[in-house]
Amino acid sequence: QVQLVESGGGLVQAGGSLRLSCEASVRTFSNIAMGWFRQAPGKERMFVAALGWTGLMTYYADSVKDRFTISRDNAKSTVYLQMNSLKPEDTAVYYCAARISRGTPGRAPSEYAYWGQGTQVTVSS
Repeated sequence: QVQLVESGGGLVQAGGSLRLSCEASVRTFSNIAMGWFRQAPGKERMFVAALGWTGLMTYYADSVKDRFTISRDNAKSTVYLQMNSLKPEDTAVYYCAARISRGTPGRAPSEYAYWGQGTQVTVSS
């Protein structure tokens, strides 16, 4: 069983930065791949970024590449999403997700069994 708690969301002006954190309660954090997804009102949940258990394999949606960085600290059982150069279209509820796998992290929500409660990110223009 994996429990995830996100933090770090908020209101920021366009061009600003935020860092989201997701702390996992799990016996062996290094056995799980982690992902970030987001969901805007009236839209489906979309892939943002993911990384494997070592933190060396990282994957990004085209819309956030070169602006967002996903990383993990296995000693703290925490994954981060550093978001720079934020745009109004980045406004959404952001969710972290986990899958128990040492393989390639997935991009589809259905590949992840565990989800956090979400944190709101609002970017004003």
